[in-house]
Amino acid sequence: MTKDVSETTEKIATRDAYGEVLVELGETHPEIVVLDADLSKSTRTEKFAKRFPDRFFQMGVAEANMMGVAAGLARCGKTAFASSFSIFASGRAWEQVRNTICYSALNVKIVATHGGVSVGADGSSHQCIEDFATMGAIPTLRVICPCDGPETGRAIRAIAEAKGPFYVRLGRAKVPTVTDADAPFELGKGIVLREGGDVVLFACGIAVAGALAAREALAADGLGAAVIDLHTLKPLDEDLVEDWASRTGAAVTAEEHVLRGGLGSAVAMTLGRRCPVPLECVGIDDQFGQSGEPEQLFQYYGLTADHIAEAARRAVARRQ
Repeated sequence: MTKDVSETTEKIATRDAYGEVLVELGETHPEIVVLDADLSKSTRTEKFAKRFPDRFFQMGVAEANMMGVAAGLARCGKTAFASSFSIFASGRAWEQVRNTICYSALNVKIVATHGGVSVGADGSSHQCIEDFATMGAIPTLRVICPCDGPETGRAIRAIAEAKGPFYVRLGRAKVPTVTDADAPFELGKGIVLREGGDVVLFACGIAVAGALAAREALAADGLGAAVIDLHTLKPLDEDLVEDWASRTGAAVTAEEHVLRGGLGSAVAMTLGRRCPVPLECVGIDDQFGQSGEPEQLFQYYGLTADHIAEAARRAVARRQ
């Protein structure tokens, strides 16, 4: 087994980081308003509601209406943060996000929690594993999936300053902290976490910690793996993807998402156009989620550090 990064680092849920930074931003940005669809305790927007009750709107179990109201507030000059679970924000409200928010490129930040199978025991009905595909397909909507608590804070601060619509996917479970508090963050620009010359591991969200652990296993085999945190899936940092694919000649993508329409698809399209190299994609292969502990589900769906390391070995073998 590969070394588990979580054994040596602090664990913070990205949704917890979101709740904290929302309050921080509320102190200095009076134009920020927050909307939630009856899940503020779980999404952590309740912290903003307690501090700024006049700028918080509890919309009830009416996600589509929430997006319409957020669009209206944005039309009035507000920076609107709208939150719910990922399955609802990207599913029930998709048409309103497309036609009401994104068609006019309004200043609405959709920050959705409980993404991926790491939701755990709630099962397939609540495990959103298609949102990169469905939200990424909408013109003007930028898509972000931070890898840990500190990066979530940096991402939320960045989208608060940027104009236009965003979709940010966060998780339920606590995840390892793998980035420094003062690490750089730029929308649309990936981050080189580790360098290596034999294979490059592109990852987002919780899979970044898995890629870092996989790198240690590959080092034991004499393989040097670069690890790239592609927190922004759209727009993808295509220059960075091309650069490291050309350096190593073999690539792997890892994500907590179905294989079609996610990070792997975006990287494959980039490499197909700009730098064809052997590519292996780690993700969920055309299946729904199911109830279970996150660790069990990651093993079942082939998302662990061991699976990432094995994919890297296959990519290197194909290059040779």
